[in-house]
Amino acid sequence: MRLRELVARNLRRLRHAKGLSQEELADRAEINRNYVGMLEREQHAATIDMLEKLAIVLEIDPVAFFERTERQSADED
Repeated sequence: MRLRELVARNLRRLRHAKGLSQEELADRAEINRNYVGMLEREQHAATIDMLEKLAIVLEIDPVAFFERTERQSADED
């Protein structure tokens, strides 16, 4: 799995776990809602600064964007 795909899947999963819409996450991170959608659809790659900003809003360690879940590991098999 490419890193961009991994980050996109984790962003969506972590956002859902917090119960946030793309718009709510964008508002709290002070970024454009469309940009959140583009990150989740792998149309853009987030910068380190952007990942840090999103991690603060999601109250996670930025490393969580790069962690493989059991399901993601199974998807690769």
